[in-house]
Amino acid sequence: MLVLSRRPQQSFVIGHDIVITVLEVNGDNVRIGIKAPRDVDIHREEVYLELQQANQSAASPSAGALAAFTRRASKASGGEEEPTAPPAD
Repeated sequence: MLVLSRRPQQSFVIGHDIVITVLEVNGDNVRIGIKAPRDVDIHREEVYLELQQANQSAASPSAGALAAFTRRASKASGGEEEPTAPPAD
């Protein structure tokens, strides 16, 4: 990790088109401004991690959905249908 020291109103540049400016330091709070192209997503880390988790959950089928798909695919291809276990309570 690169660690930089900056005072209020000082900036640093990432790549050719992202500028990070320290706007204000007030005790433990640091306000920063970010100037970046519109196609660059910028999120606080905790929000980014929540988005990643939500996307992964949405893209992961449940065990029941996967079993149903497997049965349908097997049946459609002429294979034998596998026995199913009763649903868990």
